[in-house]
Amino acid sequence: GYGSRGCAASHARALRRGRHSTSSILLIFCLGYHDRRERLRLRRYELASFTERMIGAAKLDVHVYEEVETDTGATSQAMGVVLLASLAGGIGAVGLGTGGLGSFIIGAIAALIGWVSWAFVTYIIGTRLLPEPQTRADVGELMRTLGFAQSPGLLRIFGSLPGVGPVVLGLIQIWLLIAMVVAVRQALDYHSTFRAVGVCLVGWVLATVISVVLLLFVTT
Repeated sequence: GYGSRGCAASHARALRRGRHSTSSILLIFCLGYHDRRERLRLRRYELASFTERMIGAAKLDVHVYEEVETDTGATSQAMGVVLLASLAGGIGAVGLGTGGLGSFIIGAIAALIGWVSWAFVTYIIGTRLLPEPQTRADVGELMRTLGFAQSPGLLRIFGSLPGVGPVVLGLIQIWLLIAMVVAVRQALDYHSTFRAVGVCLVGWVLATVISVVLLLFVTT
């Protein structure tokens, strides 16, 4: 970019004048400044990509689910979605007078355990018990798609609205279930949505049992 070319030109001018030490310091400073700007630009891009992915996942955009399925670097983003959704649910519960600081911590732990266990159980059911001929998937792919499927859960923060809070939470829960079905269908390369629904239902029951057992073990 222009920053690198400018640094190189300044360095060359200093060398022609015989100022070797000055030119070295100038080059190091310029390259460091350019590197910081580049890192800042990348962080902004990653944040924009993360936000766009969450919005797309909440809109049930199958292309977003396909994208995060194949992007191995999106696992940390998926974890971020799970934690943000848990935080939003905790705030909504506090607004309804049913939660406190302890519920935030327990909720975050439960969300992470549930996320991992559901991905693992779904992987076993979807690839071993109820696969379609074209099904190819691993646990990481399911963790990423199921993580981003939690995106509508960020709206649970509005569950604290007086009067309509419980209704809002109910609608969001339905939205989450639909997103889960889309996530599973895309990750397992299913043609049948009904098969994806069946895998989600069985997986949810088994993952809930596993999560409760693990949560009791962690918190006792």
